[in-house]
Amino acid sequence: MRNLKFIIITLFLLTFYSCGKTNNELESKMNKIAEGYVKLVLNVGLHDPGYVDAYYGPAEWKPADSTVIVKDSVQIQNLYNDSGSLLDSLDALGSFKAGEIETLRYKFLYKQLLAVRTRISMLAGAVFTFDEETKNLYDAEAPIHPNDFFASVINELDKSLPGKGDIAERLSEFRKSFIIPVDKLNAVFTVAINECRKRTLQHITLPSNENFSVEYVKDKPWAAYNWYKGNSYSVIQVNTSLPVYIDRAIDLAAHEGYPGHHVYNTLLEKNMVKDRKWMEFTVYPLYSPQSLIAEGTANFGIHIAFPGNSRVRFEKEVLFPLAGLDSSRADKYYKVIELFSKLDYAANEAARNYINGKMNREETIKWLQKYAIMSKERAEQRMQFIETYRSYIINYNVGQDLVKDYVNRNGGTDNNPDLRWQIFERLLSTPQVPSNLK
Repeated sequence: MRNLKFIIITLFLLTFYSCGKTNNELESKMNKIAEGYVKLVLNVGLHDPGYVDAYYGPAEWKPADSTVIVKDSVQIQNLYNDSGSLLDSLDALGSFKAGEIETLRYKFLYKQLLAVRTRISMLAGAVFTFDEETKNLYDAEAPIHPNDFFASVINELDKSLPGKGDIAERLSEFRKSFIIPVDKLNAVFTVAINECRKRTLQHITLPSNENFSVEYVKDKPWAAYNWYKGNSYSVIQVNTSLPVYIDRAIDLAAHEGYPGHHVYNTLLEKNMVKDRKWMEFTVYPLYSPQSLIAEGTANFGIHIAFPGNSRVRFEKEVLFPLAGLDSSRADKYYKVIELFSKLDYAANEAARNYINGKMNREETIKWLQKYAIMSKERAEQRMQFIETYRSYIINYNVGQDLVKDYVNRNGGTDNNPDLRWQIFERLLSTPQVPSNLK
């Protein structure tokens, strides 16, 4: 009996030791691939300005010469070969058994590397359709919305707006009363960020040193941008080239700050880099599945922080008076804005038709004016975004829809706010790719 018991214990310990050894071996190999991935992304950034959105890893991993190189075909081919070697190394680990978080890590690295490889192909001259781009770069497909869909929304808007005549002119005239005066923009935005931060910290614990600064800039293709610098610090830039409407204060504060990009990057740094030493999270390649998760959670985070009518109530009671705007018209304004937001998918179709060669630049601008009800200035700014970032545009709306559906499907509905925050925080602080959420 004693011998049998000894044999059983010995077998258990050998099995345990073997599993530990396998896991350590797996961890070591994954860490090596992760280092290769980081260095690959940084080197691609030399050929693709704007590709590296953030990096806060070891300084010695950066290329010795950080000068941007314009389409060096030999070096691009070498990068393509390197991406293939890293993918082969990941494939070789497919037989290893790992826990849930390690499996998420594996999927994240694989999808990110596929996106890097696709981007390198594009630098080498490969041409993809809009749908091929979104699938290969962002691990997602954007639904197609016909012109009739936008026309029906525009018809509803037409009935809701005061006056008669050209709907774009009437919408522009209606919204003029809700522009934040330039001299009050910083005060309004500061209060909006503070409220978003207060609501977020009630549910998510952040490092005590987390912080950000705000800058106001002009002549950018985007409305706002979060530049994450590492060590829980962000620089948030707000583009003031075009008027900033009152509803954008909470939108931008939540999206760029809390519980959006700043919180997302801060949690990944803490949980993945500092706690686990998973260095792949020290770099953020813009054209990758990570962006759809980042933009999707940032957009849905607005609704997480301000459920139901709490946002309209806060803006009417606090932001409208601070901006010197008439809060008695707020309900009407938000009814119009809710309808107008349905036209967000118009930018996807504009990008799809432009990238697929069905419309040229001028035709795309006119299409946006007609079906997205944009002024010529805003349509030109959106066109500049499409020319710069191409199919990236899907990350905002497709990403939000994907995150929203995942959270709700797992029980994080309006009537269960605590669980909703828990699920949302998990998305922000673990390795995720869009196909995981379907």
